[in-house]
Amino acid sequence: MKKSVSLDRFDLKILQALQENGSLSNQDLAEYVGLTAAPCSRRVKRLEDVGVIRRRQVCLDERLLNLNLIVILHISMDQHTPERFTAFEEAINQIPEVQECFLITGNDADYQLKIVVPDMDSYHDILLGKITRIQGVTGVNSSFVMRKISDKNILPLKYVEYE
Repeated sequence: MKKSVSLDRFDLKILQALQENGSLSNQDLAEYVGLTAAPCSRRVKRLEDVGVIRRRQVCLDERLLNLNLIVILHISMDQHTPERFTAFEEAINQIPEVQECFLITGNDADYQLKIVVPDMDSYHDILLGKITRIQGVTGVNSSFVMRKISDKNILPLKYVEYE
């Protein structure tokens, strides 16, 4: 388990602002949170150094890029050993179409994946050409997203304790 990080109200305001708009300039961010530029920059650097801010990225629209098929795939494994899980996870991380991978419980599956591809033919190629060839995969169950209802990458910071 990772140890939590000590934060204050300025840190939380910085995190909230950057979640909503990661391209804010340091000057705009400083004005928003009520700091001058230098201390704001130091705080952002500290949040990056301790790993609270893992990365800044641009969110793209799948449909506008012809990535029209989103698949939720449940995968069952033959063995529940650390070695088998590690090998699977390393293999799955080499497939760029796999956007998310979760080790899950409370289901017949061991893993849940989110896969984004242009069409069913592309999914077929990924599923049969890559995923089912990973050693230990014994079962797959695909569900296809008809419509995305919510797409949030903003964590609910109201639960974070601060000084």
